[in-house]
Amino acid sequence: MDMFKFISREKARADCYRFLAACFYQPRKDVFNDEGLFRNLAASLEQVSPDAAAIAEEMEAVFLKCGETDLTVAYARLFVGPHELIAPPYASVYLDGERRVMGDSTMEVIALYREAGLSMDAEFPEVPDHITAELEFMYYLLFKECESLEQSDRDGALRFLTLQETFFYRYLARWMQPFCDRIRRGADNEFYARLADCLFTFVNGEHIGTVVPGECLATTAKG
Repeated sequence: MDMFKFISREKARADCYRFLAACFYQPRKDVFNDEGLFRNLAASLEQVSPDAAAIAEEMEAVFLKCGETDLTVAYARLFVGPHELIAPPYASVYLDGERRVMGDSTMEVIALYREAGLSMDAEFPEVPDHITAELEFMYYLLFKECESLEQSDRDGALRFLTLQETFFYRYLARWMQPFCDRIRRGADNEFYARLADCLFTFVNGEHIGTVVPGECLATTAKG
């Protein structure tokens, strides 16, 4: 795989994380439809995870059939409350073994955000290890990796690739299966069951830190 194909694939991966993150915000049929969220997600996934792309197409068909009230109620029941959450969207609930937010793993994730040059926006309504924050962090790391590659900045690309590998395997990947399993078991709305399938299929197929990035970095350095 040459440098340009690799960068194109990394940009597609970045978009997958960005669009999947958007799916976990409060459902707004007008916004999701106007922005072509599911078509864009499927197109990005097609480049890196065709099986997940097929599920994204199913998500769109189901989403269009659902009423906004039904989606909002299902979303709240799974992720918000007011009663006990069926599928808490917080990494620490799964990683720290105490079913609580802002655990030790949350502090470690915050440290990685800072290492990448980020700080939590005071207006962000969720805790730092919410599913949307972690998916968007992967998008940011991939965006910065691609930016570095396009600027022939080998050290910068390696830095963001290493952060991706650390964050993905130490944190994000470790809680995707129990989180998605809870969504599937508890969802009374087909859209969120398909979303869980799509997220898990994509994440489970990710392989970060292979020899391919090194080859492309070498090509970049020569250029």
